[in-house]
Amino acid sequence: MPTERITFPGHAGDILAARLDLPDGPVLATALFAHCFTCGKDIPAARRVAARLSAMGIAVLRFDFTGLGHSEGEFSNTTFTSNVDDLLAACHYLDDRGLAPSILIGHSLGGAAVLKAAGQVQTLKAVVTLGAPFDPGHVTHNFADALPEIIKRGVADVNLGGRPFQIGKAFIEDVAAGELTPAIGGLKAALLVMHAPRDAIVSIDNASQIFLAAKHPKSFVTLDDADHLITRPADAEYAADVISAWVTRYVELTPPAPPPGAPEGIVRVSEADPAGFLQDVNSGPEHHILADEPLAYGGTNKGLTPYGLVSAGLGACTSMTIRMYARRKGWPLTGVSVDISHNKVHAQDAETATNNRVDRFERRIRLIGNLDADQRARLLEIADKCPVHRTLETGAEVRTTLVE
Repeated sequence: MPTERITFPGHAGDILAARLDLPDGPVLATALFAHCFTCGKDIPAARRVAARLSAMGIAVLRFDFTGLGHSEGEFSNTTFTSNVDDLLAACHYLDDRGLAPSILIGHSLGGAAVLKAAGQVQTLKAVVTLGAPFDPGHVTHNFADALPEIIKRGVADVNLGGRPFQIGKAFIEDVAAGELTPAIGGLKAALLVMHAPRDAIVSIDNASQIFLAAKHPKSFVTLDDADHLITRPADAEYAADVISAWVTRYVELTPPAPPPGAPEGIVRVSEADPAGFLQDVNSGPEHHILADEPLAYGGTNKGLTPYGLVSAGLGACTSMTIRMYARRKGWPLTGVSVDISHNKVHAQDAETATNNRVDRFERRIRLIGNLDADQRARLLEIADKCPVHRTLETGAEVRTTLVE
């Protein structure tokens, strides 16, 4: 997944820092991700969602709001309205690059901001909120003790998540006036609301209010026991899975033509969790599975092992080959199942001329239907003509190049 480090001017001209996660192939659509209050573009939820969508052919821009992360400007001078304007500035940047966004995704206060900004994004098809407040003023409970000082002095130092910030009076007044009901009711895009019932920062009733205020098409999906920041990798991965599946119903992702020499398309494997072995496996823009290793080998056991995928290919090809032959012959085959097991065995046990260990795939085939003995025997012979079987038996050439 190539990533561009980019900058663009925010609402007041300050330079905002951003990352543009691009697909390895053609860009089929563009999404814009707005981070949570006082967070940044590189939080786990933003990274995971961006990785999953870019693997589907969707470019994702995630940026730091004014005064946060690597962006310029004074955070104490920002407001909810300025966040919305920063979002629109990001949309204008993407539009100028020919990547007008069709998807807006917002986390926490960023979710409220995308709801507010949505009406001004003409190319919008889908909106996703993660743990978003229905009332933007909800964020002030995070520093309720400092409110009297902010109102009296115009600004105060507060501690949020272990980091110091200055909150200005203009921010307090602006979020208090941030009414979202008209914007949600007038939303001309599909809406996905995701929220955790045990969210201790923004309660679940906020999600209910957003959902009820919206018109169809709309969807509500629980984040179960995730925390507000969606910090656990498994929760961020789940959110990414749901978003990537849901968005395909509302954003047309026209698959690109397969490259020359690859009539069945490209299978792309991308690392999903650098701390373990989890891999995203995408076959074109529509098919996605996970590959992993068992817990005992340092993995998270969330997908088939690499050899499990090889076994799956052998089993699937065997079943398809048998079905094709029986269908052509008009035989009464009503079902096929293939059990595959894989082991390393000594070469002499496999009747080869070497003493090295080789791979052995044991294949057990079940044929269901009113078949006679001759038909069953013939179908067993046909199983050995499966193309994957032949590849495994005869070997294959693998050519590897390093891509810059």
